[in-house]
Amino acid sequence: MSIYTLSLKNFKRRKLRSALTMLGVIIGVIALVVLMGIGTGLTSYINSQTTNFYGDITIMNNSSGSSIMGSGDTYLSKKAVSKIGNMTQLYDIKKQTQFNTNIKNVPVVVIGLTDWNQIKIVKGTKGVVISQSLADDYNYKIGSNITIKDDKLQVTGITKADGGPGTGIVILDTETALPLNDNKVSIITANTKNDTETVTKEIESEIPGTSALTKSDLSQQIGDMVNGIMLFISAIASIALLVGVISIINIMLVNVTERTREIGVLKAIGFTNREILGSILLEAAFLGFIASIIGIIIAAVLLQIGITVYGPQLNMDSITLVEMLPMWLVGGVIGGATLLSVLAGLYPAWRASRLNVVEALRYD
Repeated sequence: MSIYTLSLKNFKRRKLRSALTMLGVIIGVIALVVLMGIGTGLTSYINSQTTNFYGDITIMNNSSGSSIMGSGDTYLSKKAVSKIGNMTQLYDIKKQTQFNTNIKNVPVVVIGLTDWNQIKIVKGTKGVVISQSLADDYNYKIGSNITIKDDKLQVTGITKADGGPGTGIVILDTETALPLNDNKVSIITANTKNDTETVTKEIESEIPGTSALTKSDLSQQIGDMVNGIMLFISAIASIALLVGVISIINIMLVNVTERTREIGVLKAIGFTNREILGSILLEAAFLGFIASIIGIIIAAVLLQIGITVYGPQLNMDSITLVEMLPMWLVGGVIGGATLLSVLAGLYPAWRASRLNVVEALRYD
């Protein structure tokens, strides 16, 4: 009998105990994969949106801290906007504006867009598009009138995009939004004829008060932000996995104690300490490997359900399971769970391999 056959036999003959032991690892793997999958998918989705919807360069007021996330109520000066428009290195220049106001005492973010591909309209057409939450709360429909800074506008469409808890969104053409915001420009995007890094430096040096970011800069900012969140949630999820792995130590010690006489018999018929050690470690590896496979399958099902149910609601229905569950994550979790299980079985295996043959045979 080989150590592989022995390990598999030991694994199968205590099916209920093995299943309960694996349950802890399975729960840990599900938590880890689901949380990391959400973070990975979100990063991939945002990066794709950045690539598709932003130009080679994004220009904003440098008081935003060179961060696209902080450009809500900071604006480029009119002089800066004029100079940017006259730069021969730039083409396909697009302005965006964003400001905060109230509609019926409800906080609303008004966004002026040039590229309507950035917004998915679920009902109606582009022009004056409001968030679904705003439509639901105040029974706004296509054709309803809303008032923004004393200007009456007619709703032409509804989107599921939202501004956060208790905050509505109104999306307008830039030409309509700019006069409502005293012609203040929040962001300018443009493509470049020359090297983007060179052009960004020229813009920042020639136009005071501006900050220029390339697509790679935006991706880096988004990546840093999401990575910080992923690190935190992964640490929490890893605790659940670690608890499951610790249960393997306990169950392997119990197994070794119950099989003391059996181990003595194996040694008596010629099994070496190394073979006994390998048999126990392989059994622990089986536990971790199978539990991780089951956990990933369940996590994949949960992620797909989440995509199907919540993707359209969050305007992210283009995201796929492959983006949320890349092969590096699958391989890393399976390998990590298996390795941790082997490490968890190391002490019980070492203890079994050191048993004295005579004492083991006398054990009752």
